[in-house]
Amino acid sequence: MDTYFNTEERPVNITDFELAEANQRFMVKVYGWMCFALAITGFMSLFVVHFEPLLNFFVSHTGFFIFLLIAEVLLVATLSARVEKMSLFTCTLTFLIYSILNGITLAPLFLVYTSSSIASTFFICAGTFAAMSLFGYFTKQDLTKWGNILIMALVGLIIATLVNLFIHSTWIYWITTYAGVFIFIGLIAYDTQKLKDMSALTLEETEEGRKMTIMGALSLYLDFINLFIYLLRIFGKRN
Repeated sequence: MDTYFNTEERPVNITDFELAEANQRFMVKVYGWMCFALAITGFMSLFVVHFEPLLNFFVSHTGFFIFLLIAEVLLVATLSARVEKMSLFTCTLTFLIYSILNGITLAPLFLVYTSSSIASTFFICAGTFAAMSLFGYFTKQDLTKWGNILIMALVGLIIATLVNLFIHSTWIYWITTYAGVFIFIGLIAYDTQKLKDMSALTLEETEEGRKMTIMGALSLYLDFINLFIYLLRIFGKRN
């Protein structure tokens, strides 16, 4: 997203008030798409959980479940790398398909954790997300330096998580859990500020501007989902 959308240049002949209004409209659209995608994910998870044959199929066919996880990664990678060449329809459809697949792959969480603890963790995550997103939007501090550090920490987190798939260390599990919480809390603020800094005034009614909205929603959606998963490790009560 950083390589596609130029956020360094301010549109000419634009007052501070007009720019602030444009940013607010842009952020409202971003949050709208993010919440819509979260709703789709939640609906799909509940659908799979309550449709027992489908849930049993995913549980008993581990290979297909892994295929869905790989498909999710490929969708995000494709969307991020080729958004400039995609049409708005394809960009939006890819985002929505990803949210559907994510809902399917998150459904087994209901087999591991109680529904009440999943619900309470969701509200904890939503409150944390709202607080950090407000901080990122209103703070005068430049979070770019922290963002670079958090992204490097995220790479380390991914590597540690992959390693632990083979060694099954309890220590690494909990270290990555708490590290993941702090990393994504920071990324929420960083991504929000980055999105706010995008001047959408001259782009918001164009295809490029609408694609910018989708990419912004994807960024915050990923932050929310990952924070939720790590918080669930801490607050979730197992069945």
